[in-house]
Amino acid sequence: MTVRLPDLKGGLRAYEPRSEPLDLTPGAPLTSRTVFSAAHVVADPYADVSPDSPAAVDWDATLAFRRHLWSHGLGVAEAMDTAQRGMGLDWAGAAELIRRSAAEAKAVGGRIACGVGTDQITAGSLAEVRAAYEEQLALVEESGAQAILMASRALAAAARGPEDYLEVYGHLLRQATEPVVLHWLGPMFDPALEGYWGSSDLDAATDTFLEVIAAHPDKVDGIKVSLLEAQREIDIRRRLPQGVRCYTGDDFNYPELIAGDEKGFSHALLGIFDPLGPLAAEAVRVLDTGNTAGFRELLDPTVELSRHLFQTPTRFYKTGVVLLAWLAGHQSHFTMVGGLQSARSLPHLARAYELADGLGLFPDPKLAEERMKNLLSLYGVNQ
Repeated sequence: MTVRLPDLKGGLRAYEPRSEPLDLTPGAPLTSRTVFSAAHVVADPYADVSPDSPAAVDWDATLAFRRHLWSHGLGVAEAMDTAQRGMGLDWAGAAELIRRSAAEAKAVGGRIACGVGTDQITAGSLAEVRAAYEEQLALVEESGAQAILMASRALAAAARGPEDYLEVYGHLLRQATEPVVLHWLGPMFDPALEGYWGSSDLDAATDTFLEVIAAHPDKVDGIKVSLLEAQREIDIRRRLPQGVRCYTGDDFNYPELIAGDEKGFSHALLGIFDPLGPLAAEAVRVLDTGNTAGFRELLDPTVELSRHLFQTPTRFYKTGVVLLAWLAGHQSHFTMVGGLQSARSLPHLARAYELADGLGLFPDPKLAEERMKNLLSLYGVNQ
């Protein structure tokens, strides 16, 4: 059987789906790397909402997906960019997500870290930005989860220079009860974060970022760098104080960064590990044995899919992530909060299906094929 998929030239091409998935069952805990998957949220498809309404979340399906990730030994990075923070999920929804997921993590013994931002305000003074961060930090710590201090649109707008970032982050790190992860999200993920750390010059911004860490190394568990520049991440990694980890957020170059070199390696906190969860976990288990070549053999072929999902405009990668979750049977529909299922073209979605199927990511390839054909039919592509 074949599926007729649209190409980028306005025509159709035949694709023969894979008949058998990879055998990816839960295994031993991961030991050589700490690996988080930033997880998506599942929308409630029956809610009568508009794109401007507060997010309507299917909590049962959302938590079930987190249990799926935990079962494979991955940590969950909750209420992050992948969960549509600032792109359909407001602070009230994120707060509820954090409470529910942290409780679920405690119940099943899963590792969880949660995003702390300022999205309850759209703009404000430095004092208001600091207070917004404090409110979210308190909620995350009360939930029992580790905190990830996310980049703030409001801080990017209010800060006059590097000194304001040093002041705000220094204040928050002094307040934190446990070591946090600092998150540097580049403007390709969120254009409002252009010039973060007080400069559009990445060398200058990097110096400020590292100055924050150097002043409070005991309060920083690690950093997550999402700039899609492998060499810059390596350079930053080599300048970190001893004991501070680097969690790669580079969805273009993650295999080489996790594998590392003679001077060190990166752990991982990645949106692409939402659809790749079981395969990524299996690859790290191979790495745990010291088999770097085997690790690369498993993970390198996934980069084409990741680069496809995260292509410009990168911030819409969530659409492909949710498509693959639906095709894999983790949810019953392809609907997203804020109506973001419409953010990518049909040829883009078709290519995502083809690449994921070729990797063997779908536990039931026949189900994925049927669902893809249903989606195609909605766009007028008859099989």
